[in-house]
Amino acid sequence: MEEYWELSPSRIVKELSRYVIGQEKAKRAVAISIRNRWRRSKIEGAIREDIIPNNILLIGPTGVGKTEIARRLAGLTNAPFMKVEASKFTEVGYVGRDVESIVRDLLDTAVHMVRSEKSEKVEEEAEQRAIDRVLDILLPAVDTEQKERMEATRQKYRKLIEEGELDDKMVEIETTESTFPMVEVFSPQGMEEVGFNFQEMFSDMMPRKKKKREVTVDDAIRIFMSDEIDNLLDMDEIIGEARWRTEEMGMVFIDEIDKLIGSEGEHGPNVSRQGVQRDLLPLVEGANVQTKHGMIRTDHILFIAAGAFHVGKPSDLIPEFQGRFPIRAELDPLTAKEFRKILTEPENALVKQYQAMLLVEDIDISFTKGALDRLADIAYSVNMSTENIGARRLQTVMSTLLDEIMFDAPDIAPKTIKIGKKEVDEKFTELVEDKDLTRYIL
Repeated sequence: MEEYWELSPSRIVKELSRYVIGQEKAKRAVAISIRNRWRRSKIEGAIREDIIPNNILLIGPTGVGKTEIARRLAGLTNAPFMKVEASKFTEVGYVGRDVESIVRDLLDTAVHMVRSEKSEKVEEEAEQRAIDRVLDILLPAVDTEQKERMEATRQKYRKLIEEGELDDKMVEIETTESTFPMVEVFSPQGMEEVGFNFQEMFSDMMPRKKKKREVTVDDAIRIFMSDEIDNLLDMDEIIGEARWRTEEMGMVFIDEIDKLIGSEGEHGPNVSRQGVQRDLLPLVEGANVQTKHGMIRTDHILFIAAGAFHVGKPSDLIPEFQGRFPIRAELDPLTAKEFRKILTEPENALVKQYQAMLLVEDIDISFTKGALDRLADIAYSVNMSTENIGARRLQTVMSTLLDEIMFDAPDIAPKTIKIGKKEVDEKFTELVEDKDLTRYIL
């Protein structure tokens, strides 16, 4: 959390470059928006409330890094993050999810995030409490006095448990479960929260049934730890912090925003596209959304929208919606040179992924510079000749190249394999010579 507030725009761009090749304009745009949040947090007075996020519209073909930039940015800043596809939502009155569910899902993500962080802090204490409960089962005492007399024995058993000596020993524990049957609660559009709260309300009202189970000591500790973590955590505090993070740090990535561009005279489901834009307007501009944890203001949530705009263009969006995304960054199509970098430079580079997977099978695989250059050229050529799907084409090319090795790996290990330009050409000879590339790579 502290690191987030200290990130400068240049540091953010540098961190994003560990995973995304090129696209400096987009990286700079999101970096400035994130830094502006820190700047706003340092301002005192009424003007602070008037400083709203500069929402961003990322424009570029598929597979060039739009989603990756947003996803890595959220992880970098430890912010609640929600990725949604615009085409999944419909205008009120049509079948589909309402746009306010975005904020409810974002808050749920924040609650889970805060709870996980706080759980780590009490994990050690929860484990000791869980061990105490297991010791009570292994060494039952009728009263506190007898328990104190057995303290030396309890300490010996505690040491054995901590060293894993009793992991497989079977013990009988008592767990509680709700007697309320799990049923599906159907609710009208926009009423997902009401349906969920009905389930919670009835579940809390019904008595909890106790059930005895025989489990290993290791499993008993895990079960008891979960209970003890719940006992040690203050859910009101967690929800309070989650609400703050959602309102002040929340990020929503709306993909396929270009799918909301409707044409004149359309009929059927397509007529709701512009309606979705209008439904999104108050959310992006700033509204109050009712959730199961109370009202959430969206005024300072950062919205990042993205679209390829192959058919339409950003100016085809309704004017009011365009105005909610003042910052626009165009992402460039990837060249063969960038494909070459994508294969090896990012921390999650494709070549590194395949090397890690094959190393599990005791196969050490490496690629020469010529092989990597050739793979990049082939991926670029296929994109130019068929549908341009950006860096995702590298997945197809690498999968085709390593198909036999991935299949035969368990039978040929251990082995060292070096792939050069010759091996790549042999695999793709027919593809390179045949102009109808769609017959070989989809």
